[in-house]
Amino acid sequence: MVGFSTFPALLPELRDLWRLSNSEAGLIGSSFFAGYIATVSYWTALTDRVDGRRVYLGGALLAAAGCAGFGWFAEGLASAMLCQALLGAGVAATYMPGLRLLSDRVTGPAQSRAIAFYTSFFGIGIALSLLLAGGVSEAYGWRAAFLASALGPALAGALVFLGLSARTPPGGTHSALFPLAAWRKVLAIRSATGYTLGYTAHCVELFGSRGWMVAFLAFCTGLHPPGESFPWGAAAIAAVVNVCSVPASILGNEVALRVGRQRWILVAMLASGAGGIVLALAAPLGWVFVLALLIVYSMFIMADSATLTAGLVAAAPTELRGAAMGMYSLFGFAGGMLGPTLFGAALDLAGGAASGSAWVWAYAATGAGCLAAPLIVRLFAGRRAA
Repeated sequence: MVGFSTFPALLPELRDLWRLSNSEAGLIGSSFFAGYIATVSYWTALTDRVDGRRVYLGGALLAAAGCAGFGWFAEGLASAMLCQALLGAGVAATYMPGLRLLSDRVTGPAQSRAIAFYTSFFGIGIALSLLLAGGVSEAYGWRAAFLASALGPALAGALVFLGLSARTPPGGTHSALFPLAAWRKVLAIRSATGYTLGYTAHCVELFGSRGWMVAFLAFCTGLHPPGESFPWGAAAIAAVVNVCSVPASILGNEVALRVGRQRWILVAMLASGAGGIVLALAAPLGWVFVLALLIVYSMFIMADSATLTAGLVAAAPTELRGAAMGMYSLFGFAGGMLGPTLFGAALDLAGGAASGSAWVWAYAATGAGCLAAPLIVRLFAGRRAA
């Protein structure tokens, strides 16, 4: 995950360097998700037919190539979008296939907790990405930051391929590229449909807000005199916030096991959807208050992440699990692709990044799906999921 947040960490710098609008900067962030959703169903369904370690290794090398390519060749909107799309395709071949490798090796009651830890470490990877990008860029420039980030996925590929034993896949008969027949069977499971739609709304807000977190912190910094603003750099603060949100996913899954998945998902999504609006309204306040709200908001965003994923895995039959996870990730990261562009477009339409009210509208736009959680739960979540 080390290359995941390199561009968001450097978004303000590259936006100004390349003279991009907020919408164009959002398009670069969304290009990662375009590469992800274009290939994730292929990679994940492929784990039903071939050794998942090989899929993971190929994806890791592809992600490393996307990071290195950005550092070497990116010169503006088009080349940056291409490299981010390549990175997204590589992460698509590691994140859900990696979860498949894990879920095949951990069964029974421990599976839900293992999935919670796996999905939570996504946040740790993002935090490391932000720290690396901010530190290396400050010392050696933004190109060096992208080149350094390529080392992470390359190392991950070696660890997984050499550290896990080979396993014979179940040998699903559905098409690996677009398993439409398998997807129809998955969609016929009402709870699986509910978890997929919930994950889509979750990802719109998650990746929209994370993609613009550093820029939002830079906006807050500009509202105060130097001695009264944040004592650390924006990238470092964003990294800390991401680390603080990691336990929320694990603890949220534990709460869901006790009160019911549907109930917890409803609470967490409503809290996160409203939390972004409150955060934007609080931008002119002191940095301590803004930072506290940002941490709480990020924790609520992550509080239902593991619960949604564990619910989908539990709802999908074993022979359809790869296809179900591919569809789930496809829908979710389609939402992730929409998030950064939607956030940037809302900023432009509402007055630009220098306007406080524009940030309120941007957070409201990306959180709208989560605020619609009662409708999602009522219409699509099956009774078994409660």
